[in-house]
Amino acid sequence: MKPINFKDIILFEDDNLFVVNKPPFLATLDERNNYEPSLIRLTKEYFPEAQICHRLDKETSGALIIAKNPETYRSVSMQFEHRKVEKIYHAVIEGTHQFKELDINLPILNEGKEKVKISRAQGKRAETQFTSIKFFRHFTLVECKPLTGRMHQIRIHLATQRAVIAGDESYGGKPPMLSLIKKKNYKLSEEEEEQPIIKRFALHAYQVSFVDPTGVAVCIHAPYPKDFAAFLKLLERYDS
Repeated sequence: MKPINFKDIILFEDDNLFVVNKPPFLATLDERNNYEPSLIRLTKEYFPEAQICHRLDKETSGALIIAKNPETYRSVSMQFEHRKVEKIYHAVIEGTHQFKELDINLPILNEGKEKVKISRAQGKRAETQFTSIKFFRHFTLVECKPLTGRMHQIRIHLATQRAVIAGDESYGGKPPMLSLIKKKNYKLSEEEEEQPIIKRFALHAYQVSFVDPTGVAVCIHAPYPKDFAAFLKLLERYDS
């Protein structure tokens, strides 16, 4: 991963908080026995008193709220607890799926070690709404609104609809290849090995809305990172 300048990923900043556009492949918190950069480490170097208010999976990019003081951290945390923070994600999923405010309400059980499963008996409430935004021949761009905040919630809820996120091998997805969408005039030499169009699961935290400690409503949109934008551009060119 290329070195990241914290200033370059700030989308919004005031006296109480930051909203950043977390790059893909950057862990939100420090990982055990891992000396790679993390968002918390970059944040603390820039603003030592900062506290991260929520998490994104390492491969997921997008909007993330960071508090500058304990009062803001408590305020945002309470909004998350009472489901007052609105989060909108965009995902590219395999296949054509016509979702119109599809509501998936399936309990999720956290089994530890980054593993979860659907469990009506033991799981905690988890609800997500899905709406299709754009259709391609082999993929669909989908808006995802998690109403709760369970680990892997969007990923596993989509998988229950046989609508796995492109590249999400943990839930049965396949790395998206250019040869799938560009069948004509697509050739590799014998020495070349085809690489995926995007080298992660295609999920981006597109927007976050909440109320700051002064009572002002804040709504921040996070632009697509280069890999996600390039994936969509190729789909529009070759898979429409």
